[in-house]
Amino acid sequence: MKKFNFKKTFTFDGKRYVAYGDTERDAIIKMLEKKKALEEGKVTVGGSMTVTQWTEIALSTYKPNVSPGVMKDMRSRIRKHILSVIGDRPLKSVKPLDCQMIINGSSGMSFSHIQKLSQELSFIFSTAVQNRLILESPAAYLVKPKAQKGKRQSLSDEERTAFLAACEGTDRFRVFQLMYYCGCRPGEAIECEGRDVSMTDDVALLHIRGTKTVNSDRVVPIPEELFSLIRDKAPDAPLAPNDRGNRHSESSYDRAMSSLRREMNIQMGCKMYRNQLIPPFPLRESFVPYDLRHTYCTDLAAKGVDIRIAQRLMGHASINITADIYTHIEKQRIIDEAVKILGKR
Repeated sequence: MKKFNFKKTFTFDGKRYVAYGDTERDAIIKMLEKKKALEEGKVTVGGSMTVTQWTEIALSTYKPNVSPGVMKDMRSRIRKHILSVIGDRPLKSVKPLDCQMIINGSSGMSFSHIQKLSQELSFIFSTAVQNRLILESPAAYLVKPKAQKGKRQSLSDEERTAFLAACEGTDRFRVFQLMYYCGCRPGEAIECEGRDVSMTDDVALLHIRGTKTVNSDRVVPIPEELFSLIRDKAPDAPLAPNDRGNRHSESSYDRAMSSLRREMNIQMGCKMYRNQLIPPFPLRESFVPYDLRHTYCTDLAAKGVDIRIAQRLMGHASINITADIYTHIEKQRIIDEAVKILGKR
């Protein structure tokens, strides 16, 4: 092995690199060339590279058409749950046990979160296999933990009153108001900007730039209660910013969700001691913000909105999804009337 007279070292992205040369000038030139290559993403691809390095290459190479909002959430989730655990490890050193422990850490979270995290683990290592960096994926046979998955519920009258009271006079919960008043999905509410608000024939409208289904991109009316709060937003400003005025990340959305649950519990009469809520909690444990979107749909049914119009307003891919909610409302109406007829109420 040839011995060089000079070497130069530098640090890039937390990792130390060495460049060698017969002369000091050669070593400096090679150091600068290597540093430039690293900065341009032209790292030497191999099994010894770290999970973080490969993840960045894989995302930029295989996910070029992902929308900025979705990519931001994906990166946030990967960074928080995957790279924080194994990011500094060489690709070839990661074992199935490591990946299973990561997915086990999401036990009790939403079904959607566990699905996404599982898919992202699989993506990172399956693309590494495709590029022959590792022989097999350590995320190939993950056993998914138990998730919080249940049928969406509409808000009860008490929950509705608590939600509206919690939102009054604060901007923190605007993202949830978009779900309640306009039927947005959480990701859609986060992506809404001032440019998406318009007026047609004195009717305020919101352009929801959905991407989940072909029907997700839609226009819905904005009730005055919400329109008065968002009408003056700048075109590029998020309608529902986080506490810092920026677009929500996964973590800031989670914090807002926890805060909403707390405020609704307080509004429903939960006792407190030293600023801590004392069980039992009045708000049902199964409540999630997605219930606000479900409430929007049940309100459409209660107002007699045609089911085909409701499908468009909800952005449902199939009218069968909307029909399930409408059928449930009709059954409840029949039960309510039957109770009155039988004189039990």
